[in-house]
Amino acid sequence: MSTAPRLTALDALHRSLGATMTDFAGWDMPLRYASERDEHNAVRTKAGLFDLSHMGEITVTGPEAVALLNFALVGNIGTVSVGRARYTMICAEDGGILDDLIVYRLGETEYMVVANAGNAQIVLDALTARAEGFDAEVRDDRDAYALLAVQGPESPAILAAVTDADLDGLKYYAGLPGTVAGVPALIARTGYTGEDGFELFVAPEHAEQLWRALTEAGASRGLIPCGLSCRDTLRLEAGMPLYGHELTTALTPFDAGLGRVVKFEKEGDFVGRKALEAAAERAETAPPRKLVGLVAEGRRVPRAGYPVVAVGGTAAQVIGEVTSGAPSPTLGKPIAMAYVDAAHATPGTAGVAVDIRGSHEPYEVVALPFYKRQK
Repeated sequence: MSTAPRLTALDALHRSLGATMTDFAGWDMPLRYASERDEHNAVRTKAGLFDLSHMGEITVTGPEAVALLNFALVGNIGTVSVGRARYTMICAEDGGILDDLIVYRLGETEYMVVANAGNAQIVLDALTARAEGFDAEVRDDRDAYALLAVQGPESPAILAAVTDADLDGLKYYAGLPGTVAGVPALIARTGYTGEDGFELFVAPEHAEQLWRALTEAGASRGLIPCGLSCRDTLRLEAGMPLYGHELTTALTPFDAGLGRVVKFEKEGDFVGRKALEAAAERAETAPPRKLVGLVAEGRRVPRAGYPVVAVGGTAAQVIGEVTSGAPSPTLGKPIAMAYVDAAHATPGTAGVAVDIRGSHEPYEVVALPFYKRQK
């Protein structure tokens, strides 16, 4: 029995703009409006406007909210100040990654956990189960928010035109309540593009008013609507992991090269601690495959699941697997992220190729990210 995809509050507006829609994690979302390349380049040089209302917001409140989050997640949420945010993960007992998250501290005893769309129910269920014994409430707030993002170098000027909030004082990974175009919003300086930008959490009934106001404010600064397709190439260039590709339940944060998010020094036990301590030790003594960047010498585009091989000997040897790949509008070449054996993970390693339908296409091993914005 098929279930119809969920619609965001901006669904009719996207269709009026001629968006190509796609089913993503059970939501009907705009893939692109016109040219993916133009949308990508707008975010790199001017600004792009995204509908991200498919993301999963979960509110955790109560006297022991922070104790619950410290037990349920791998990060130290106790050190997050009011008005700040933190990137973290929720893991299974065996250390496998259930999802990567951003946690916003909205008040003394109030936090908002933002999960990936495809994992929102898994995260909600895990937090609810782990809340047993804590004086804290876990609330599903997915229907309470629409989420718009303005990303790109012109985004501060565009947003400043429609809010009197102190954007200059708003640091990266911080959020503050404010009014944007007459609409109450949580204004967060976060994003998934590698550029400066903001994510705006608002009530769904205010989403269209906000979208139109931002569109008008950004018209003279090159702002255009952007879909999920360019969001993927932007995050890939910025070396940002995507759940289901670079992050899975088969990997621990240490396997993914993100062991820094696991805070063993925090007080008390947390789910997965023992398994993650073992994973940390393994990563030091016998490094697993490492996540690297690959840049094509030719024009053929690698895709997730393609084998990475070492060539030059009598026979090609599989040394890894591509997790994400796409043409890079910024570099002008195909790029990929891949997990490869540690012996072939050093930037500049010779003889590395991607097996693209039986053809061994040469690739250069590079450090991530592929692109870093000028501050």
